[in-house]
Amino acid sequence: MDEREILTRFKAGTLGRDDAARLLSGAGQARTDTAPPRPPAAPPGDPYTRPPVQPPAAAPAEPYAQPSVRPDADPPVPLDAEPSADPGARPSAEPYAPPDGPWYAEPGAVPPPGRPAVEDRYAVVGIAGRYPLAPDLHAHWENLRTGRDTSRAVPVTRPGLAPAPPGRRGHFLEGVAEFDPEFFGITPAEGALTDPQERLFLEVAWEALESAGCTGSRLDALTTPGGPPRALGVFVGVSSHDYALLAAASWTDGRPAPAAGHGGLPGRLASALELTGPARAVDTAECSALTALHLAVGALRREECAAAVVGGVELLLHPSRIREGAGEGVGAVVLKPLRRALDDGDRVHAVIRDTADGRTARHHDRPADTRTHRRTDGAHETRESTARRIGSAGAATGIAALTAAVLQVRHGVLAPGDGRGAAAPWPRTCDDTGRELPRTATVEIAADGGCAARAVVEEHPAAEAPAGDAPGGDDGPFLLSAPTPAHLAATARRFADWLAGAADAGHPAGALPAGLARALRAGRAALPCRLALPASDAPGVIAALRRFADTGSAGDEALTADLRGEADPMDLGGLPQTRDYLTALWHAGHREQVTRLWLNGVDVDWTALEAASPGTAPAEPPPSVHLRRPLWLSTDAAGAAREPEPTG
Repeated sequence: MDEREILTRFKAGTLGRDDAARLLSGAGQARTDTAPPRPPAAPPGDPYTRPPVQPPAAAPAEPYAQPSVRPDADPPVPLDAEPSADPGARPSAEPYAPPDGPWYAEPGAVPPPGRPAVEDRYAVVGIAGRYPLAPDLHAHWENLRTGRDTSRAVPVTRPGLAPAPPGRRGHFLEGVAEFDPEFFGITPAEGALTDPQERLFLEVAWEALESAGCTGSRLDALTTPGGPPRALGVFVGVSSHDYALLAAASWTDGRPAPAAGHGGLPGRLASALELTGPARAVDTAECSALTALHLAVGALRREECAAAVVGGVELLLHPSRIREGAGEGVGAVVLKPLRRALDDGDRVHAVIRDTADGRTARHHDRPADTRTHRRTDGAHETRESTARRIGSAGAATGIAALTAAVLQVRHGVLAPGDGRGAAAPWPRTCDDTGRELPRTATVEIAADGGCAARAVVEEHPAAEAPAGDAPGGDDGPFLLSAPTPAHLAATARRFADWLAGAADAGHPAGALPAGLARALRAGRAALPCRLALPASDAPGVIAALRRFADTGSAGDEALTADLRGEADPMDLGGLPQTRDYLTALWHAGHREQVTRLWLNGVDVDWTALEAASPGTAPAEPPPSVHLRRPLWLSTDAAGAAREPEPTG
């Protein structure tokens, strides 16, 4: 096998790093020895014809049947198979896997002794986005479900855009010139020089991580075997440079300018959260976000990271790109291997079953491929269907199409399109034996330049609430935190309003949503300004939150702290005995003492304290508030970036 074959298999995730290095070393030596060459290995099996293996016995049973194996699928070929005497014969042996790594099973195969099979599917555990006429995914789903026309005239208040020709329409986001630099520890001057695409992606990626419960101690728990904590990868699709063009048009010597390139999009999030996984910006035009998804799946498969943020962003900031039907959008999802997501108690919105990129994405619709052919009966998201909803959205096309597929699978409703004039219920189909199959959607994007990418999204059954997670408060505290007192007050008001409307969503009157307080403790970041309340009942928590939002005081039972500049003054968090002390206090029922230590800046690993309980609430809580204000390219008399006046 030559170097190209080795590298191809490594990038596809079917070959580990150590074995790739060993084989590459062998390939280099083979050019100088006299050993007869081996026949080339057959190409790997079609990823769209390989259903996942059944989960190990310890895993919960799937209520839906899995599709059958395509009868004409080729058997797997090991990388180290010996040459056959027949040059046209395919070697037969067990699938190759690194000796100490996971074993990705082929259909019908049995794992080698001591090496359990790994289910090669990836759970969407967090999701967020902003699209035309939709500041969040709740509004976006309503737009999709009702087939709303999101086009409008070019916003006259959009900075940098010359007056558009009369009658020209597009699909535009609100507030693209606004940002909340304080939330992310960025100065206003630096924020004004940061590409709004980077700023918007940073906010939406944070919301997706909060949706996944992965900004607090659960983020620290993301590790690969033998690797460091916070092993979260960031993969984002982006292609335009409009902000740099606007800056270049008015640049003078000595004046600061936005950074060139797109490395800051994934790098900013990775730096802010001190992540240890890979960070990649991807530009394959409309396919960018789906290509980023494909790369993220490969990184997860190779255990380069334990979870990944995948997204895409496109903004129209330069007048040269304001064309009829142009669109904007930004979205992000958080992925984990399905088995880990289930073990962690994550909320699974949908499952990524397969991905493909490049030439292979165009060759998976053969009639014999019953799995792919069956999928076309459900949701089928393309560049064209996405353009009808949010316009021609460039690098955001892929993430918008993926989001639409996930939302339809999750809600069990087919959005208008593909000949449907209105939304329609999406019944599950059955196989030949009458067993129900999961709803499955395909996402296929083909760009004008020849790039193509594809993903298959599958429904996952809703998990039952763990035993003991009946609606109501637990005996731990209800915690909120934010970077400033203003952020904390705004977040408290948002949670009060959300809890007040929870009864309308089916939660029992007077009860907190099941697992909410626990999810906030373990899944949200501990920021400097903090509020702690007893998680007793919904009316008491709502009243305390509103009182705090209005007056800065939440009552006698509430505790607050402002740790800006003086977190953990006694440096208890750095002592190895502190964790054992906190664990002993918690298990002895001294919740208030642990809460007071948290309010004094001690780093409490809530995930470790509550290891037996899932970290995510069945009802997804709202995201933290961003206090956004206009920040745009501007200069003072000295040529330095200045902060625009806040509005509203």
